[in-house]
Amino acid sequence: MPQNIILDDKDFLLLSILKENAKLSTKDISKKLLMPLTTVHNRIKKLEKMGVIRNYTINLNDRALGTISAYLLITVDYNILKLRSTTQYDLVKTIKSNPLVEQTSMVTGAHDVIIKVRVKNIQELDEFVTIYLRNQHGIEKTQTMVILNEV
Repeated sequence: MPQNIILDDKDFLLLSILKENAKLSTKDISKKLLMPLTTVHNRIKKLEKMGVIRNYTINLNDRALGTISAYLLITVDYNILKLRSTTQYDLVKTIKSNPLVEQTSMVTGAHDVIIKVRVKNIQELDEFVTIYLRNQHGIEKTQTMVILNEV
């Protein structure tokens, strides 16, 4: 968030409600916040315009869909990236373009990137990791964690 953005407690309450259920109508949100409808509408538009709210999304249920989700921890080989005159950001953008990838994050710590994928089955996960990911220049190693249950 840019430093010039200042949010108040009402903004954070509004964001909390939207995180819980972004499908709520402005009218329902205004009732929960005890604020006028136009005020809630204007605050939402302000948060969108400032880039605080980037998009609205859904949470899918793997059991209902018959799919499998997994997190993959990726370690980047920066020497390979330098040799190819590319960056970690470019690598992550390439990975993000794969339709199986739902989320990408560059992180600190033992790994450099975490991605979340949703696949039809273990075979598709295997092919994604062994054929797609391991053929991306700049990926040193991966670690896959299948999601058993989201609480």
